[in-house]
Parts: sequence; C-alpha cells; structure tokens
Amino acid sequence: MHTHHEASPDELAELAELDEAGRPRAPKPDPAELTPEERRLGQHLAAVHDGYRHEMRQVVTAAEQVAAGTLDPEALRSQINRLTMRQNLWTLGAFCASFCRLVTIHHTIEDENLFPAIAERDSGLAPVVAKLSQEHEVIAGLLTALDEACVRLVAGSAEVEEVRARAVRLTEVLSSHFAYEEEELAGPIGRLRIQI
Repeated sequence: MHTHHEASPDELAELAELDEAGRPRAPKPDPAELTPEERRLGQHLAAVHDGYRHEMRQVVTAAEQVAAGTLDPEALRSQINRLTMRQNLWTLGAFCASFCRLVTIHHTIEDENLFPAIAERDSGLAPVVAKLSQEHEVIAGLLTALDEACVRLVAGSAEVEEVRARAVRLTEVLSSHFAYEEEELAGPIGRLRIQI
C-alpha cells in the first residue's frame, strides 16, 4: 500500500524559498535587435536544460509505473539504465546519484562562471543572477532529498511512492527555475555574446 507523501516542514521551507512571485525581472531586449548568432547563443541555454527536463520526465513516468504495479522495479532499473547508458548506471540509486551530481555540476558552472560573467558585463542583471544562485541552493536541497530517498529505496527501506513524489516535486521546481533562467538570461547571453 502506497501512502501519499506529505511535505515536511523542512521541505515546505525549501519550497517557500523559491519565491517565484518575488523574482527580479530585467528589461528584455527586442529579439529583432539580436543577430541570428546572438539568438543561437541564447537558445543554447534552453537546449542544455532540455536534456535535464527529458530525463526527469522519464524517471517520473517510470516511478509512476512501478507505483501502479505496471512496471516492476527491475524493469525500472533497466529503463533508467537505457536512458543513462553513457554513464553505465545499473540501479535507480546510481541514477539518482548521477543525475543529482550532473545537475549540481551544471549549477556550479553557472554560479562560478556564467553568472559572474553576466553580472560583470551587465550590472542590471545582478539581482537576477543572485536570485538564480539562491534558487540553486533550494534545488540542491531537493536533489539531496531525492538522492537519499533513492538510496533508501534500493536498500529496501523506502517506498517507490516517496521517490516518485520527490522526483515530481524536483521536476516542478526545476521546470520553474529553468523557465525563469531562460526568460531572463537567453537574450542577455546572446546580446553579451557569452559562450555556454
């Protein structure tokens, strides 16, 4: 029997920290003012994010199938392995650890390289990049919680419903974060000619 996952006080605090309504916004350049190359540079950010979106959707779908009894856990591990074969992953736990590590690396690169380059070239974007960095901290907490749930699932001390619920919540937060980042930074990345 699967139980509905209730958000803990810590999770609720993490979600409140995302504060979507309080996100700073920067003036948007007129897309007609960007050259095709500048537009391409900005669109690359969305292309990078699309890979993460795709894998998260696949994991949520597979976890839902396991929870519904239409896919057994071994098939779930096999399906996830096909998604991430380049990393030679064999278990849901290994997938979770690897996915969490890859998103963390992506955000670290942004925090250490991309965001400072943007703020240095256009100080008006400093509040946006500061907010995006703060959201990375919220996402890091959700990644850790998902990874820990995956470890417990593989060890037999957690239900797949907990993994599914955490994956769904992470997907929602990442989707919101990626959309905000793309909306605010795709134009400036092109205009400032920043390579990603």
